[in-house]
Amino acid sequence: MSKVSIIGAGAVGSSCAYCLAEKGIVNHITLLDIVAGVAEGKALDMCQAAAIQRFDTTITGVTQDYSATNHSDIVVITSGMSRKPGMHRNDLIISNVKIIREVVKKVVLGSPHAIIIVVSNPLDVLCYCAYMESQFPAHRVMGMSGLLDIARYKSFIAAALNVSTKDIQALIMGGHGNTMVPLPRYTTIGGIPIRKLMQKEQIDEIIDRTRMGGDELIQLLGTSAWYAAGASICQMIEAIVCDQRRVFPVCAFLNGEYGIQDIYLGVPVILGKNGIEKVIELELDEEDKEQFLLSEEVVRENVNIMREYLKSGNRDE
Repeated sequence: MSKVSIIGAGAVGSSCAYCLAEKGIVNHITLLDIVAGVAEGKALDMCQAAAIQRFDTTITGVTQDYSATNHSDIVVITSGMSRKPGMHRNDLIISNVKIIREVVKKVVLGSPHAIIIVVSNPLDVLCYCAYMESQFPAHRVMGMSGLLDIARYKSFIAAALNVSTKDIQALIMGGHGNTMVPLPRYTTIGGIPIRKLMQKEQIDEIIDRTRMGGDELIQLLGTSAWYAAGASICQMIEAIVCDQRRVFPVCAFLNGEYGIQDIYLGVPVILGKNGIEKVIELELDEEDKEQFLLSEEVVRENVNIMREYLKSGNRDE
């Protein structure tokens, strides 16, 4: 059994904690938040729900007490500014880089052997930030993106075809956001290629809606997803804690894979007890490769914004 700490007890962090507690695959969850009483209150509420839902996971809530996260096996970082209607992901870079650097610095002191899962946006940039700040090996620093994007992709396909999401297998690569690369070539329903069941125009519409999935929720809710995001993080944690060696798309560090160096991007990996056990390299057709490289270009531009900020005299403001 393991200890998981979740930094940020907002909607995503608390949804992840509750999903994880119900599964009973870890024995201790620590919720930490910057706002006094929020983590404590949500932890108390979940503990009371345990009596009804019949789970035994210990849940602790604290305010800014990073010592409570010591000896964590996995640390999930959801803290940071969230996107507001009309706000571009790039606008978040500087503000959230400051937050992630401070969080990671405190977390690694008490949990030097932890696996870090970044959820905050802009995800690809902040994964790189956490990797730099922690100085952990790359296989222990990753981001949750692909599972959430695929969940949206699958739900739209299921609605269009009136089938169960359980029978849909799909893959999305690239950056987390509007430049993600859904891959119809690797999308099947009950083993049947999606292109045999849907016209290209309909597939393209679903892909466009998937790319804008976060924006759609922001327009409706004023913020992005939390139930689907929490469940996605929980699934990643389960794969690690239980050493399931699941094949998932995650935001991972590329060091030559796909001909790309020194960047975090969404790719399929084998996820097990050591974190990212292996990055899986797929054959991409020309269109998919072009979109993947375009996604890399956008993410690299954002990483360069972060690098310039860190080089400036404003880095410790």
